[in-house]
Amino acid sequence: MKQIILSGIGWLGVALCTLGYLLLSMKVLTAESRIFQLLNILGGLCLVATAVDSDDMPNAVANLLWMFIGVYALGRRLLTQSLVRKD
Repeated sequence: MKQIILSGIGWLGVALCTLGYLLLSMKVLTAESRIFQLLNILGGLCLVATAVDSDDMPNAVANLLWMFIGVYALGRRLLTQSLVRKD
């Protein structure tokens, strides 16, 4: 049962990251959009979980970095927006 759940989480991660890239490539989203960054963060987190479970550390680290790039970009965007609103 655990493997079925983890496999589902892994496929969800693939779907989220791919959807984000597809929407970016189709110019539906921009790289700065919250939705794009959230798709990358959640997708990366799902892929990290499955990589750690299967002891695939290079894959886990790559997706962890992917996820933290999204966290950084989203945080920077939210901080910039809050500073603009205060002015």
